[in-house]
Amino acid sequence: MTRRAPTDAEWEALRFAWRVCAHVKSNAVVFTSHDRTIAIGAGQMSRVDAVKLAVMKAEERGERDRLAGSVVASDAFFPFADGIVALVRAGATAVVQPGGSVRDAEVIAAADQQGLAMVFTGRRHFKH
Repeated sequence: MTRRAPTDAEWEALRFAWRVCAHVKSNAVVFTSHDRTIAIGAGQMSRVDAVKLAVMKAEERGERDRLAGSVVASDAFFPFADGIVALVRAGATAVVQPGGSVRDAEVIAAADQQGLAMVFTGRRHFKH
């Protein structure tokens, strides 16, 4: 969806993140590498709060630095650009999400501005 497509390494990590995200309770963001879950923020109504929770969990384990260069899967769309900014500040370089927000254009523009690669699946993983 963005001007920058994911790199081959990011694609591999995004596929892994999307599979992990399918097994997490709703309102989740999942930070991963290509073979490891780094942090999960779940159960939040706000994507920004989900990112903050994931970052907090990584910090508690002394793994905050692992978020640099990570990718993210979100089980639902980003309704506002602030969630994208939060991902980048946390260290993510690419994100996979369902898309479908009335503000998708704004979210894509924010990702482009931040240099974040974004992929839409057209499918939600909402798990209640």
